[in-house]
Amino acid sequence: MKNNISGVGIALVTPFTISGEVDYDALAKLINHVSDGGVDYLVALGTTAETPTLTYEEKKEIITFIIDVNSKNRSLPIVIGIGGNCTRNIVDEIQKTDFTGIDAILSVVPYYNKPSQIGIYEHYKAIANASPVPIILYNVPSRTGVSMSVDTTLKLATDFDNIIGVKEASGTIVNMANLLKWRPNSDFKVISGDDSLALELKKIGGDGVISVVGNLYPDKFSKIFTSESSSEQESINNSLTEIIEALFAEGNPTGIKAALAIGGMMSNTLRLPLVSATDELTEKLTKLISLK
Repeated sequence: MKNNISGVGIALVTPFTISGEVDYDALAKLINHVSDGGVDYLVALGTTAETPTLTYEEKKEIITFIIDVNSKNRSLPIVIGIGGNCTRNIVDEIQKTDFTGIDAILSVVPYYNKPSQIGIYEHYKAIANASPVPIILYNVPSRTGVSMSVDTTLKLATDFDNIIGVKEASGTIVNMANLLKWRPNSDFKVISGDDSLALELKKIGGDGVISVVGNLYPDKFSKIFTSESSSEQESINNSLTEIIEALFAEGNPTGIKAALAIGGMMSNTLRLPLVSATDELTEKLTKLISLK
């Protein structure tokens, strides 16, 4: 199955107006900003997009809008998040989705239920059997409460041709190294879910990152993967270390939305239960951004 997902993907935020409605003008500005910055693909309706707070109709409208704006710029591949902790509901959503203009699904390990490894495998088996487009697995135990093992990931990669990669956000390079070592073929992509580990993964042969900081600095962050100079890669990575840490100090997307607001990209508005960054973090981000 076609796999055009590699390099730097951007986990797009969902801008909101002051009154809490989706801000489509700001979303268009963001899409053009990251696209012009040289990123390789867009990821919509993920964690960074505050997807749990969006209605089904809003999600449909957002995807249609992103596809339309993207088609007028570089026409990057688009990945959308379709995941949850009820397998039947996910399969139903997949069956109802129009995948025109969509290149892949990003689907998170079921959260809260804490399934066994067998349960995780069967969950993704049902999704793979239902999906007409490729699937990227998403392992993020800090949010889900359970970690998909390397063995489970590799079994899924081997058993299903339309499972084309994994966004690995376990926070350990060891898992990613083992996935690279034992993956069935190079078409199965190992993607970092942590900006801070992107360069380290690249050094051992990884396939890229789905980035949060790339919303703010798409051109600079992309050079970690496009530059042929290892010293330039290291320099860029080091220059972003402090701001990446700050972006996650009060959770995601609290930090990146504050940073984008400071940069004039959108309103610093989130939907409950998330709230805007504290004055202390906002002041810190303002100082860090002014140094770039």
